[in-house]
Amino acid sequence: MAYGAEDRGKPLARVMMRAPGPAMAAADPAAWHYGPGFDPARAEAQHAALAGIVADSGARIHWIPSAADGLSDAVFVQDPSFVTRAGAVVLNMGKPLRRGEPALHVAAYEALGVPVIGQLTGDATAESGDMVWIDPQTLAVGRGARTNQAGIDALTGILAPHGIRVLAYDLPYWTGPEACLHLMSLISPLAPKMALIHAPLMPYALWADLTARGWTLLHAPEDEFAASNGLSLNVLMLAPQDVVMVAGFPKTRALMEAHGCRVQVFEGDALCIACEGGPTCLTRPVLRADHR
Repeated sequence: MAYGAEDRGKPLARVMMRAPGPAMAAADPAAWHYGPGFDPARAEAQHAALAGIVADSGARIHWIPSAADGLSDAVFVQDPSFVTRAGAVVLNMGKPLRRGEPALHVAAYEALGVPVIGQLTGDATAESGDMVWIDPQTLAVGRGARTNQAGIDALTGILAPHGIRVLAYDLPYWTGPEACLHLMSLISPLAPKMALIHAPLMPYALWADLTARGWTLLHAPEDEFAASNGLSLNVLMLAPQDVVMVAGFPKTRALMEAHGCRVQVFEGDALCIACEGGPTCLTRPVLRADHR
């Protein structure tokens, strides 16, 4: 099987997803930091709607089996791993309730025939929501509540032999470690050198680096960012300037459309807004390529 998802100049060709299933249906909202809008049945339907958009784009979905395993957040398959042209890197979750998820990804990659080139263990933590490909040779990593310095050091050691450089950027405290402020809470790439950002919380050094590289950075409307707890910014790039976002944020959508993007939407109040994870979080790209 072909693999490698670091080139954002290519459309999404293969992606892993996991339906909310019995694990989310049995979740204690207080334990998982889910909001008052959480509704497992509606979350299931909203997830299916997103999967339909992804499949209609031409991408092939590889399903991680859903089970009554107590791993409610495993629906957010973005975070426990990522895939490079050399193979997959399996991570070690910063959120204790999610520590069982990387094993699901190891099994999935084995089934798909994707080699695992490294796996984080021990005190080294990292979540892929803290990672953004600046280009196919450069990975930006946010250092914060979910990704620590030991995790960044481990990633650097795993990726260096494959010609991939890791650049670390400090994330703000914002609402604290119990909530989820990932680097990708503050930046969503829309094309190889275009991204939607929330400037007030974005690491200044990353803003400066991307600006110097010639990126177009679109500052998302701050009122919609606040109203959505940041989920208005969580945009999945199906292909360059072809994206999908949670419905209900017309100004953010209009901003992207004004810059040449095609924007599709799905209802996400019971899943994305309530559970703090948008369409990017709900997908784990395995391959970006022109030929699916």
